[in-house]
Amino acid sequence: MPNTTDVAVDPKTRKLRAAASIALAAILLIAIVVSRSKNALVYDTPTLDDAHEPVPRFSQIEDITERKRAYFSYLKPAIALQNEHLLALRDYVQQLQEKLSSSGDELNELDLRQALQVSYSKREQDEVLWLLQEYRVDENQSAGAAFTQLLSKIDIIPEALVLIQSANESAWGTSRFAKEGYNFFGIWCFSEGCGFVPKRRNKGAIHEVAKYNDLSHAMYEYMLNLNRHPAYDDLRAIRKNLREQGKRPTALELIQGLEQYSERGHEYVEELEQMIKTNQELI
Repeated sequence: MPNTTDVAVDPKTRKLRAAASIALAAILLIAIVVSRSKNALVYDTPTLDDAHEPVPRFSQIEDITERKRAYFSYLKPAIALQNEHLLALRDYVQQLQEKLSSSGDELNELDLRQALQVSYSKREQDEVLWLLQEYRVDENQSAGAAFTQLLSKIDIIPEALVLIQSANESAWGTSRFAKEGYNFFGIWCFSEGCGFVPKRRNKGAIHEVAKYNDLSHAMYEYMLNLNRHPAYDDLRAIRKNLREQGKRPTALELIQGLEQYSERGHEYVEELEQMIKTNQELI
């Protein structure tokens, strides 16, 4: 019986085998890269294709009603994109939470890092820890408490609230901060050169008005600010309570949690309420 290792292989077959081996190696490499690649839902900022386009000159529209319509139409796609992202991210975090719960109630009571090591892949552990940092949730607590806090912060901001608050803060998109830096929300930053130096900044103050490279990143930062800053704990508590009742958060309800957004406090909230009621048909 001949030794099969000595059987000659014709050149054509050898080439086919070599090509098949290369293709298989390529497939395996792609699979490894995909498995190790970062989850875009977790790490990426959702961005509109036209987010870098210059801000329209709303002041050039003479008719006030048409100016307001144009302003709302400009912002709505950016608001919708970020809220869609928040809902998708919220759903993913809920899936991770359910994975923990299905492993046994005792894991919910475990230290967060211990529970992560028991229930999740390395990639999932990294994602959870990154989200906790992004949304400023303390890691030094039980896994159950950490997920509860995270879900209270990853949620939508109602469209009407964004439209009206941005109109108030940017004078309907005509402020220089909006026109030159996509900052429709009066957001401050605290490192030199991070934005615009306000002309009426108090002596000794170091804050600047943040400047963004595009509308989508500005919208992401605004919603992140409302979703994680301690000043807006009340807003998130109202929203969480509505969720627990099976209700969708509304602008008029969540506005009650914005007293600390302005030094004017309750007067600021009342002004936003009136703006929503006045512009309801246009929103």
